Amino acid sequence: MDERCSLMFQALADRTRIKILELLKKEEELCVSAIGSHFDMTQPSISHHLDVLKRAGLVKSEKRGREVYYSFDRDAMIDCCCAQLRVFDLDIIPMTKGVTLVRREEKE
Repeated sequence: MDERCSLMFQALADRTRIKILELLKKEEELCVSAIGSHFDMTQPSISHHLDVLKRAGLVKSEKRGREVYYSFDRDAMIDCCCAQLRVFDLDIIPMTKGVTLVRREEKE
């Protein structure tokens, strides 16, 4: 497993960070204070979780004035998951509705 994917899976091991990603998926982008309004924790704690997610490549950030806005990086998650599946000789095949997993030898 490469370092990027390892950091991603470690970041996803925390329920608060999963909830932050779910929120960002729904809202497209939010600033720290808006994210924090959905949790019963301090803004520095939210910032810490966002920093972990950013270092793992799961969120992007953009500074606008005094606020930093965060968005979920779906492509990074897809790339990492696909890479990990290939380690186990599995591939993701796009389907009309969703995707399916197949063993590599079944595709040939």
